[in-house]
Amino acid sequence: MMKRLATLLVAFAALASPAAAASKPEIEAGFRRFLDTEIWPEARAGGVSRPVFDAAFRGVKPNLTLPDLQLPGEKPKVEEVNRQAEFQSPAGYFNEQKIAGVVQKGRALLQTHAALLKRIEAETGVPGPIVLAVWGRESGYGAAKIPYNAFEVLSTKAYLSRRKDMFRAELIAALQIVQEGHLTVADMKSSWAGALGQPQFMPSKFRALAVDEDGDGRPDIWRSVPDTLASIAHYLQKSGWQRGRPWGYEASFPAGVSCTGEGPDRPRPIADFAKAGVARAAGRPFPAAELARPGHLLMPAGRAGPGFVATPNFYVIKEYNNSDLYALFIGHVADRIAGGGAFAGRWPGASGLTRGDVSRLQERLQRAGYDVGGTDGLAGFKTRRSIGEAEEKLGLPATCWPTPALAKRLG
Repeated sequence: MMKRLATLLVAFAALASPAAAASKPEIEAGFRRFLDTEIWPEARAGGVSRPVFDAAFRGVKPNLTLPDLQLPGEKPKVEEVNRQAEFQSPAGYFNEQKIAGVVQKGRALLQTHAALLKRIEAETGVPGPIVLAVWGRESGYGAAKIPYNAFEVLSTKAYLSRRKDMFRAELIAALQIVQEGHLTVADMKSSWAGALGQPQFMPSKFRALAVDEDGDGRPDIWRSVPDTLASIAHYLQKSGWQRGRPWGYEASFPAGVSCTGEGPDRPRPIADFAKAGVARAAGRPFPAAELARPGHLLMPAGRAGPGFVATPNFYVIKEYNNSDLYALFIGHVADRIAGGGAFAGRWPGASGLTRGDVSRLQERLQRAGYDVGGTDGLAGFKTRRSIGEAEEKLGLPATCWPTPALAKRLG
């Protein structure tokens, strides 16, 4: 009787406990079934031949070292450490030595490709310095080594990431790129996120937006500088770039202008900023032609760092990479390539919180009724302004920036 009771208790405990994480051989077997039973039929329907499919996945196994994977049997979780530069410390991201190197090279290339960039701007409305800044950030002006097997990355993420549907579509697009003769399987190298070529386009973006600027009959973002630069500009143009407008201005904000007003969903005429005492950091007034146009308060590090009045073109740059720091880097480097200077304000160091800490702070704010834009551990504008609103409700000055002290106070 006691033996039977013990057996039953073990069985009930197994039922009550979470499913055990799958072993590596189990994951690899499931991955191969996924390719054969799900991806191959979809690829075939998309015009991919069996020889191309087989060549793409010959010897490919899931790469379990990639970030943002959700392994079978594991509970959803946010990684404690930010592995993508765009979501780390602003001070590290805007390291002046690194920026100066990108700017110096960009100024030289602005002269080298002056005629090409002028033609591209006439075609798309996107200024040459913006195009060069994207090129410099994405691949060091074409010098960066792109190390990963694109099919390994995209198939792993299509099978195991939290955004399976997105990566599944990108995987099919990558197969179509080979089928259409743009690259061989061996040449399909990508970033850890699956981005391709000098402008780091996802495969679907290459197929939709890459441009044949050099006139050889095919778009080539791997070897052709004209195609690379024109494709970047075309991407921004199709994302809504407003011809003739800047991306924004660094500015100083008086205490009466709350950081809780930040965001692309809260535009106001730039004239209203000026009336409220907001002044450009460069000491010049806002251009007269801009005063009636919409601007947006932008404080990527809350009150702890520099502030900006952004135009809609700032958010167009974010369509390329959905990070405030990325878009600001592009705009700032472009300004400096065109002759501008360094930031007037100083960037704060690391907040002392991990990505997991920020996610837990977002969860507490969300439970309190704030719209933080998701509990992903990334302090986007909705999280920043929600923090400011919570601080004001607690009788604290609004900083709009996650800190250990606030996390403890809300705990």
